[in-house]
Amino acid sequence: MDSAMATIGLPVALGIIMFGLGLGLTPADFARVAQRPKAAGVALACQLLLLPAICFGLVLLFRLPPVLAVGMMLLAASPGGTTANLYSHLFRGDVALNISLTAINSVIAVVTLPVVVNLAIAFFQPGDLHVGLQFRKTIEVFMIVLAPVALGMLVRGWRPAFAAAMDKPVRIASILILVLVILGAAASSFHVLMSQIGGLAGVTVAFCLLSLGVGYGVPRLLRIERPQAVASAFEVGLHNATLAIVIAQSVLNSPEMTLPGAVYGVLMFPLAAGFGFLITRRKPGMA
Repeated sequence: MDSAMATIGLPVALGIIMFGLGLGLTPADFARVAQRPKAAGVALACQLLLLPAICFGLVLLFRLPPVLAVGMMLLAASPGGTTANLYSHLFRGDVALNISLTAINSVIAVVTLPVVVNLAIAFFQPGDLHVGLQFRKTIEVFMIVLAPVALGMLVRGWRPAFAAAMDKPVRIASILILVLVILGAAASSFHVLMSQIGGLAGVTVAFCLLSLGVGYGVPRLLRIERPQAVASAFEVGLHNATLAIVIAQSVLNSPEMTLPGAVYGVLMFPLAAGFGFLITRRKPGMA
């Protein structure tokens, strides 16, 4: 990707997606978590604690090069995206819980994402990125992640009819933008992608399936109702690949680091669909 695309185009593209997410949120979505604190707490624990540990183990197991290893950890630290809400709706999950978790994860990620990536950079030491994400970089992440969401919420509060009318067009635009971002990330490092595609496909498939399984299995083991477990599965299992790509390209200035997010962004759709069909074929009384 050229410098203008990296510094202007990608953040704007992600901003549109996050703005669309904000259009569908209200302060009540944050408050709603209090109604199901156990389900929300378990999903957040899986997202923030288990997944980085699982991803770290996979990265070591697959022996990824340092830059790609940090890219995978960046993906693991990214919150769930709007795609999780769609899949939860399709497979009879608690969509309201999804919306609440997405909103809260987007806020928490401003702090946790730089921490996870900084630790990954310190461990794997990819190239000249020894110092990790400094305060200025954290502010950039804040502006990329949270500012568009807040703006979308303000627009919904100010012009609810406009927000409702824009919901479907922005969702469609978000999907198209996601596809373009993934294709752009793949094209920018095509030769590296081709040389690493085998290892990346394996680790991203494993990570996606483990994320979905943990997101569903842990809540069920803790006797959380099935609709909330389904919501947790997709929230934990479907990461915001666009965010990972934008931060790798625009904040860390590493095209190669975008590749795990690009490969994952393609593979997560059929994997999540297959997982959804698998858990919906089970009888209601089964886990």
